[in-house]
Amino acid sequence: MTQSEFDAWSAGKSYEHYMGRWSRRIATRFIDWVDPPADLAWLEIGCGTGALTAAVLSQASPSSILSTDRSKDFVAHARAEIMDDRAIFQVAEATALPCQDASVDVVTSGLVLNFIPDTQIALSEMRRVLRPGGVAAFYVWDYPGGGMGFIDAFWKAASEIDPNAADLDESARFPFCQPDGLKELCAEAGAKATVSAVEEETRFPDFDAFWHPFTLGAGPAPGYVQSLSHN
Repeated sequence: MTQSEFDAWSAGKSYEHYMGRWSRRIATRFIDWVDPPADLAWLEIGCGTGALTAAVLSQASPSSILSTDRSKDFVAHARAEIMDDRAIFQVAEATALPCQDASVDVVTSGLVLNFIPDTQIALSEMRRVLRPGGVAAFYVWDYPGGGMGFIDAFWKAASEIDPNAADLDESARFPFCQPDGLKELCAEAGAKATVSAVEEETRFPDFDAFWHPFTLGAGPAPGYVQSLSHN
């Protein structure tokens, strides 16, 4: 997968302002779609600030969930926010999961897979740690389809001012983040995927509510904004 110098994922409070208000809504819809049985052992890749972790705990009644992220700042933020004995938070890479073979029932990930440099190794790790009959379920924004509308609008506007910004647009960097691409990605990993759209509409009360999160530096677009000159 392509990476950008602006792929900054830390600063939990800044991320919450930028993406958390949507990722939390999508996480609850995602768990409804997965509709898992209770009392399963879960593993989460890329827990961020804990949106998906919280949804699993509140909706899926897991026996346990190990939530991992490569960012120690995100892990610390999620650990401080979620006080549930069933949840353990750990710094770990998606390509080297801290679990034994065939040891978990569900492996999940939200809005992370496209940012992992070697997606196929990550998918292989998911399959390694799953028990027979286990489930791997993840979701990403449909960048090529403009699925995250406010980010799509940002990069279109930035590209008009700075042609180099077009190369940073997630829709160009992550062309597989659409139904056929995801199916092909999973097929390459030896798995058959079921893909479904989960949609949520958000309205901004004013321009500041739209723009302020872009100034906080957490994520590719905010990272790009922080790199610009004030002149």
